[in-house]
Amino acid sequence: MRPIVVAVLCALSASVAVAKEGNECIIAAGTVAPDFALPNVARAIAKNKLDIAVIGSASSELNGPAGTNIAYPTWLEKTLRGLLPGVTVKVTTYARARDTASEMEAKLARIISESAPALVVWQTGTADALLGVAAEDFQTTLEEAVDKLHSGGADVVFMNMQFSPRTDAVLSTEPYSEALRWVGLERAVNLFDRQAVMRQWDELGTFDLLAATKSLDTAAKVHDCIGRLLADLVLQGVAAVGDENREKTSQ
Repeated sequence: MRPIVVAVLCALSASVAVAKEGNECIIAAGTVAPDFALPNVARAIAKNKLDIAVIGSASSELNGPAGTNIAYPTWLEKTLRGLLPGVTVKVTTYARARDTASEMEAKLARIISESAPALVVWQTGTADALLGVAAEDFQTTLEEAVDKLHSGGADVVFMNMQFSPRTDAVLSTEPYSEALRWVGLERAVNLFDRQAVMRQWDELGTFDLLAATKSLDTAAKVHDCIGRLLADLVLQGVAAVGDENREKTSQ
């Protein structure tokens, strides 16, 4: 492993906790941890240029003129820039309301060609659940899409559906959440469990998630935390690359 990569990974090991300091979203930090390393992200950081693509539904954006500027992809970019001095970090969002996984897969070749991302954050499942796409077909689409992304040189992080007290009782998302978990384990893809994070916030009263659908201020705070926690997961995944290499060296 090149010395510059080792230095970057050592620095990240000490930086991960910084993303959680002084932030109320630390309450849910225990639910966010990578199961797999992010080698493509580590290589991109070592070259001082990290491009990330956020794909999926429109829940990556907020309504209003400033919606994009206060949504979680912006907070992800800002947090990573602060924790990775000297690295050019760019997060590009490809989102469209009610895009199914299959519709998003059809755009992957263009996204890889346009932005050559080292990391793709894919939030998916809600549109498929709403439109009644078979969970088996959803899973097959995910498997094929992840293979394409890995072949294109991108690590992948899945993000599952949002949790809302209003819709939780009327929309069955469990089969789609299970498909995300299964494909994640099968294809070494980390899952950012947005449902679990938001459910914990709701149960502990950290955020009023009913108000978040009406209050842009509350929604902005939720997105701020999601962006910071997602950045934390990314940095932990990069640090895990160093752990894996040390294990290989010691064997």
